Amino acid sequence: MNGRPVLFGSSLKNKGMGIQLSFQLLVAIITAVLVLTALSMSRGISQAPKLVEKQTQISSLSSCNFYSGKWVFDNQSRPLYNGTNCSFMDDGMACQKFGRKNLNYLYWKWQPNDCDLPRFNATAMLEKLRNKRVVYVGDSLNRNQWVSMVCILESEIPSHLKYVNYNGSLVTFKAIEYNATIDFYWAPLLVESNCDDPSYHRVEERIVRIDSIEKHARIWKDADVLVFNSYLWWRLNLKVLWGSFESANAKYEYLGMLRTYELGLQTWADWLDTHVNRTKTRVFFVSLSPTHNRGEDWGKANGQNCYDETEPISNREYWGSDSDPEMMKLVEVAIKKLNEKSGFKVELLNITQLSEYRKEGHSSIYRKHWDPLTKEQLANPSSYADCIHWCLPGVPDIWNHFLYAHLLYL
Repeated sequence: MNGRPVLFGSSLKNKGMGIQLSFQLLVAIITAVLVLTALSMSRGISQAPKLVEKQTQISSLSSCNFYSGKWVFDNQSRPLYNGTNCSFMDDGMACQKFGRKNLNYLYWKWQPNDCDLPRFNATAMLEKLRNKRVVYVGDSLNRNQWVSMVCILESEIPSHLKYVNYNGSLVTFKAIEYNATIDFYWAPLLVESNCDDPSYHRVEERIVRIDSIEKHARIWKDADVLVFNSYLWWRLNLKVLWGSFESANAKYEYLGMLRTYELGLQTWADWLDTHVNRTKTRVFFVSLSPTHNRGEDWGKANGQNCYDETEPISNREYWGSDSDPEMMKLVEVAIKKLNEKSGFKVELLNITQLSEYRKEGHSSIYRKHWDPLTKEQLANPSSYADCIHWCLPGVPDIWNHFLYAHLLYL
């Protein structure tokens, strides 16, 4: 009996301590829950204005005509990247590398009349493209745009987490960490032709298989984003082939530029309607990129061109004589018919008018020349000036800015 009260008292004491500890633990848990709830609510409240701001921005952009506006000189937010540091710059577009001294062309920003374009956030774009494949399909001007996009994005990626691979007509940029692929595929007429070799396409007589696209399309049918262009190559007098290049019974004929272009666009649209997963893939068509080969269009002497130009065209009504509105109309009609027929949506990036103003933005003589220049050419630089392709950084960056706005906000 003498020991039992001691044991009993010790048991009561331990039990009391246990109750006290349980109560303290309960209070701690409740406090933690309340703190976490408060933090969550506060985070939600702090994020609410951002969500409202983004929704307002989306509403503003959806009703905005991106393509009506003006070029504004802005040496604070432009250029979007340093061209001399771009690992994958093309020597046909590297104007600073090849001696261009007047660099004002780097600092022009396109300002729409109705809205402000969202800031191009390269990391946000890469995140949007995570586990996705983008394919630019078309001619060297679409390659111009592809190089622009690669240079914008690669500046945010460590060197060991990116690469470019060349495989015939297909050039692939890979952002490894994001598993994002951005391809360029050489198909200047979209449909099959005898100009499909990416290196050797300067043939005397250009022939197009107007009803055949599968040879090219099988390469890009699984893409999540398709960006097409095709214009300049149709301006030539193309011979149309009915049948295969190998067939002895193939039929050839000339149909005229507009009719040939119309049939090519129809083949392209029919393929999209049949093969592209419209719930997965977004499709864009970039309108014609203007040339500045005829200086008389903006008041220079006959025979002059973009060489030695340093300022954009200020005349808002300017339209170059090499830009064919009838061909642009055929693109719009093809896109409209496709939408009316099956609800398939192709989004038109109408870059023509805004690019018309940028006569000073071309590569001109500031590029690599793969063929040696003659004494006559060197004595007359305008004779070998490239007034088709664009310096980078430069005009194609805004084409990609439109693409960015569509993919992230519209």
